[in-house]
Amino acid sequence: MNAMSFLVNTLFDLYLMVVILRIWLQLARADFYNPLSQFVVKATYPFVAPMRRALPAMGNVDTASVLLAIVVVIAKLVLLYLIAGAAFEPVPMLMMAVVTVVKKAGSLLFWMLIIRAILSWFNQGYNPIVMIMEQLTEPVMAPVRRIIPPIGGLDLSVMVVLIGMNFLNILLGQYVPYWGVI
Repeated sequence: MNAMSFLVNTLFDLYLMVVILRIWLQLARADFYNPLSQFVVKATYPFVAPMRRALPAMGNVDTASVLLAIVVVIAKLVLLYLIAGAAFEPVPMLMMAVVTVVKKAGSLLFWMLIIRAILSWFNQGYNPIVMIMEQLTEPVMAPVRRIIPPIGGLDLSVMVVLIGMNFLNILLGQYVPYWGVI
């Protein structure tokens, strides 16, 4: 990987994470006035606002943000193919874009769970970042906690969710095209 490919990959992946966070914040109905939420909205607004005029939301899902995530991945792939001097086809690229968005959302969830678990050992009082992480991860954690409640003050739900996510990742890698490539 050359320096230009690294730079393109890193910048587009960082912005993709912000776009995915926007989708996730809306789905989880997280606190809009949280500083992290404000950053995410302001960073994505210039691209999402014009798209919203043409694409209405479908239920709780902001279709403009989902389309923006796919467009960000397609733009990244096009630039990477151009840097490499390779030819690209639109249909496989679209499939790779959808798979990439799903995998990056899973990766973001994985790291938020890890960070939330670590912060739970040290957190004292109110912290806006911890609060938003709780709002985002609680919809995933709550069903597991109902089945496996905390034992002696130790919450095993994070470990169960991470094992389940890893299992799902391996399973999808066997059956979904381009899953293992990205």
